[in-house]
Amino acid sequence: MSLAEPSPRARSGRAARRAERSAQHVTRAPYIVRGIPTYDILSEEGLQRIEHAADRILAETGIDFRDDDEALALWRKAGAHVDGVRVRFEPGMLREIIRTAPREFTQHARNPANSVRIGGRNVVFAPAYGSPFVMDLDRGRRFGTLDDFENFVKLAQSSPWLHHSGGTICEPTDIAVNKRHLDMVYAHIRYSDRAFLGSVTAEDRAEDSVEMARILFGAAFADQNCVIMGNFNVNSPLVWDGTMTKGMRAYARAGQGTVLVPFILGGAMGPVTNAGAIAQSLAETMAGCALIQLERPGAPVVFGNFLSSMSLRSGSPTFGTPEPAIGSMVVGQLARRLGLPLRCSGNFTNSKLPDAQAMMEGTMSMLAAVQCGANYVLHSAGFLDGLLSMSYEKFMLDTDLCGAMHAYLKGVEVDDNALAVDAFAEVGPGNHFFGCQHTLANYETAFWDSELSDNEPFEKWEAAGSTDSATRANRRWKTVLAEYQAPVLDPGIDEALRDFMTRRKSAVADQWY
Repeated sequence: MSLAEPSPRARSGRAARRAERSAQHVTRAPYIVRGIPTYDILSEEGLQRIEHAADRILAETGIDFRDDDEALALWRKAGAHVDGVRVRFEPGMLREIIRTAPREFTQHARNPANSVRIGGRNVVFAPAYGSPFVMDLDRGRRFGTLDDFENFVKLAQSSPWLHHSGGTICEPTDIAVNKRHLDMVYAHIRYSDRAFLGSVTAEDRAEDSVEMARILFGAAFADQNCVIMGNFNVNSPLVWDGTMTKGMRAYARAGQGTVLVPFILGGAMGPVTNAGAIAQSLAETMAGCALIQLERPGAPVVFGNFLSSMSLRSGSPTFGTPEPAIGSMVVGQLARRLGLPLRCSGNFTNSKLPDAQAMMEGTMSMLAAVQCGANYVLHSAGFLDGLLSMSYEKFMLDTDLCGAMHAYLKGVEVDDNALAVDAFAEVGPGNHFFGCQHTLANYETAFWDSELSDNEPFEKWEAAGSTDSATRANRRWKTVLAEYQAPVLDPGIDEALRDFMTRRKSAVADQWY
């Protein structure tokens, strides 16, 4: 890949000064501790009505657990009503089982300074997940490769505004389907020293992911701590299939974390009404979280949610729309009532380019995530084309927005320095604050400073090439990759990981679908 350097003019002036200040004053936080309250919108009566509706769905309709006899055996033993693959639950049963799940937990990173705390007031940003395509302004839309996957891991590692390496950032379609999980987990380990997600597409791939984490952290440490998580989706409506339940039970057996997420597209996989979709989400997710606790009481689990709308004229999914955004607020309230960490919303858009639509929709859904109280925000950066494409330029624009969210979540500090009473005495009425001592002491850290926004006068912007934000983002990702340096990995661990991958790959023939 050609990594063109930005022009000298693009790096001159304010941009260069901004880069210098950023290098000096941006402190990479392992995660955010929110300084603002959650935005709770629904009354106690409204919450109870949704919970009652979920209880009726669970008791009267039930949920199918397909192709997993062991899961059905766990439900029988727990006292659920099992009829073939259909499982029904008495009201309150799942809530009682879920009580053993931790309200907060730590997912450890190979660099302990980057371990993340999930739950409570903590907020963790991770890249987007699952796109088969990638795109950039130079080469357009194409199938993702392992080279692309590694690039996105490097970009995430380089951002001070992300906290987690993520999982399947894009599908490396140049690697066999049954073997690419090994390369993806290795890329997270090799090119990042942050926490990461493993594979979920088959039970043996989940087990391989956990085993690679054991090699990295040591079996004894991994057996007692969360060192890897998997992100599992319900087959909405009301189906947990064996591919997912076998994989998530494999993580739970090993004491590792699971993120359990319905994907409810209103009008297709769920009702078009917000309250109905939320009740469905609550029912599906509670059933998954309870199954994790039956497999191993106390195993860390994250209550997930993915509400989305659709165009009822065309049948196309829509993302970043207001109804799912406000629905996320209610899901946050429900998750807190269950005492579970929350994964909710993200930087969603259906735009095909990193344009105004992309940033409008992404900002709406990202604000919903931070205001609803989400603890783990997957899809924080790169999401484009309804999650079909991972965009290099959108990734950079989104991480910039994540930086703004750091400042937003910090809230308003009120102390003697922030109140600035002495500055008023120095400046007096009718004068400016540019040169006063308070401004000089605080100017470098007072405001979050975007890496990609252009705030220059029109004439200077025009003289510098009249670039738009996507073009500036294109220059930026190339610069970041050119300057990237991999964190040091112990050679013995690296050799053990490579040996494990070689043995696992040689044991089976390639499968391409």
